[in-house]
Amino acid sequence: MDALVAVQPDVTRPTFWGIGVVGAIVFYYLAAVALSIFAYGIAERIRSITAGAPEPIERFDALGRRLLDTTKVVATNETVFDRDWFGGLMHALIVWGFLTLFAGTVVLAVDMDLWTPLLGRESFFTGPFYLGYSAVLDGLGLLFVVGVSMALYRRYWVRADRLWGEHTGVEDDLFVWTLWVLGVGGFLLEGVRILGTGMPDAEVASFVGWSVASGLAGLGISEGTAGAVYAPLWWSHAIVALGFVAWLPTAKPVHMLTAPAALLTRDPDAGRRLPGVPADASPETIGYADLRDVTWKHRLDQDACTNCGRCSAVCPATAVGRPLDPRTVVLDLTEYRHAVDAGTAERRPVVAAEGESVIDAETMEACMACQACMDVCPVAVEHLPQFVAMNRRLTETGQLDASLQETLTDLFRTGNAYGEPGRRRPEWTEELSFEVPDAREQSVEYLWYVGDAPSFDDRNRAVARSLARLFEVAGVSYGILYEDERNDGNDVRRVGEEGLFETLAGETVEALRTADFETLVTTDPHAYNTFKNEYEAVGWARGDDVRHYTQVVASLLESGALGLSADELGGTVTYHDPCHLGRYNGEYDAPRAVIDATGATRVEMPRNRADAFCCGGGGGGQWTDADQDVKPSEERLREAVEDTRSGGDVEQFVVACPTCLTMFEDGRKTGGYEGDVDVVDVAELVWEALEERGVRVDD
Repeated sequence: MDALVAVQPDVTRPTFWGIGVVGAIVFYYLAAVALSIFAYGIAERIRSITAGAPEPIERFDALGRRLLDTTKVVATNETVFDRDWFGGLMHALIVWGFLTLFAGTVVLAVDMDLWTPLLGRESFFTGPFYLGYSAVLDGLGLLFVVGVSMALYRRYWVRADRLWGEHTGVEDDLFVWTLWVLGVGGFLLEGVRILGTGMPDAEVASFVGWSVASGLAGLGISEGTAGAVYAPLWWSHAIVALGFVAWLPTAKPVHMLTAPAALLTRDPDAGRRLPGVPADASPETIGYADLRDVTWKHRLDQDACTNCGRCSAVCPATAVGRPLDPRTVVLDLTEYRHAVDAGTAERRPVVAAEGESVIDAETMEACMACQACMDVCPVAVEHLPQFVAMNRRLTETGQLDASLQETLTDLFRTGNAYGEPGRRRPEWTEELSFEVPDAREQSVEYLWYVGDAPSFDDRNRAVARSLARLFEVAGVSYGILYEDERNDGNDVRRVGEEGLFETLAGETVEALRTADFETLVTTDPHAYNTFKNEYEAVGWARGDDVRHYTQVVASLLESGALGLSADELGGTVTYHDPCHLGRYNGEYDAPRAVIDATGATRVEMPRNRADAFCCGGGGGGQWTDADQDVKPSEERLREAVEDTRSGGDVEQFVVACPTCLTMFEDGRKTGGYEGDVDVVDVAELVWEALEERGVRVDD
């Protein structure tokens, strides 16, 4: 480079070489038209988004932190790399290549149209700056072409399933091929220019263009021929580029703008903390009845969706043949809104069980509220809050699955999902030889919220008794609320029954206030989530004092209070991460530490931790009879039996959630796995290990 500068310190290149003055004027005119169309499209996009309903959650607080986080995500492409290194590398090359080429165009425009003609300054597009500019743009431009070529390879050679959905069409093809034409066409144009201008020595800094020029010369193309074809090539490239600018706000490329905006305004607690319904809301305004009810953030999310299909690929409902594909729901809403905006569609209900609606009720009933879709989305689309808003509309208008409606009626009438009298809640304790302390009558360190299933379901009652024995052996100060306990409301809220959630939460808060305790311990991850993240809004601001029982047992084991030596059990087990404990709240290690303390050999299923596959019981799934090809629990058990590295040696399928236990015990029977694997809870496994050591708390 220094040698080049020394030889030609004023080296540069004519921007409109071979185009002429008239051509330059025509180009500026077309550029102005393209930018005007771009500006109009952006204005229309903003108008469509901001026409949505107000957001119930603050989206611009801590703006500095939000800007830093968004910049980091965009710069690193970390959400695209997540679970897909090929896709991450592909997208990173495209993003950085595109941004560099865009910045190079802006720099050149500043020099040509502002710095030199308007300010009367000498052009800086010369010498070392020009040579460095040429080398950088060629290098990043080459990476851009590599990235786009990787996208073409995945889409058309590999034909990755998730890239082809109901809404995949010409627009997707046009987007990726336009980028490729711009990248490859740019280098071809540069090579023709270098050849046509006599292969100036300084142009070796444009190493890709120089290579193209050398290749063309090797093919026998002369300097004169290159000079003759340059102008047509230049105009072709310019028209494609200006057309892309004009097209950007109205099609898939708009995600280059909407995705960062969606990331900037995302709710870090989305899904695990749902917004409430205003106290003065009329029945007609609850949930998404009409397009006007959809909030501006959810409209922005819809416009940010890139149709990448990651959410579809991980959705358990989609996998087992239920009528839900999260990508299709988001894009159905997007397409409908744009059609209404354009005047080509009549308004109709957003969601309904009968008649024509944008989304069918059965689609929403199929959602398991597992949040796998949100966890994997690279642009932070908040699927679940949108789905719950539609569920609220169905609930408000009585358009519910009959089984779900029956359970909600039981919950309203008795305070539990089993429709049992509250006095029966403590019956599970009757088989214990010791009395479980009453937290309403004495101060305790741990208030144990037992939950519906461990109180009324026989299989889960056994788990409750195991956990009670662990507390007794460890000498823990604990107690329960007996018949004053009520359903926590987590799943009630996620099926859309906000009024019933508020009633149950209010009664539960009232019961909690009758006890003097330091820590609230839950058996159920669903209860753990709503106590920790949602009860502050209903008057109980002690979310930091909530623990799942596996976290407490892990600490008891670490302190030596349970006296295991990690050699009591010898079988092979696998652990299933409950969605509400793992993906919702990030607790993956405590249950594993407890299992490892028993001496059991733990092997992981291919889909573990944040990738875990839902049991099918969340989002009210345990209360409905879904129409599906195979139950999610059956698929998960198959994975445990067939896909771990143990080679089929898994003897016990370990869970840490009453809902999971119920679903997997059912799946073991219906899926034909009764002879292959047992389903046990973490508490049962620990108690089994203690019994192996000869501990007998009941004696």
